Amino acid sequence: MKTRIATLAAAVTFLGAVTASPASADPVPGSPNQFYASCAVDLLGVPVACFETDEAHATHICQYVLTAFGLGLDCIQR
Repeated sequence: MKTRIATLAAAVTFLGAVTASPASADPVPGSPNQFYASCAVDLLGVPVACFETDEAHATHICQYVLTAFGLGLDCIQR
């Protein structure tokens, strides 16, 4: 059961990566790979449906990471 949840969380994270693009998001000062994003959070606390935004409207700070499932989105709540 835990494996299914982890797999689902990774898949949801990957889908979130598809919807977020750091090209026009505000960069995080001092961290060129991170950007501000606004994300909805699922019941497991995993950010989903993320989209790039400016610092004032951001709920998370995100960066792209390579996972076993492909490109993923690693986010922390602000």
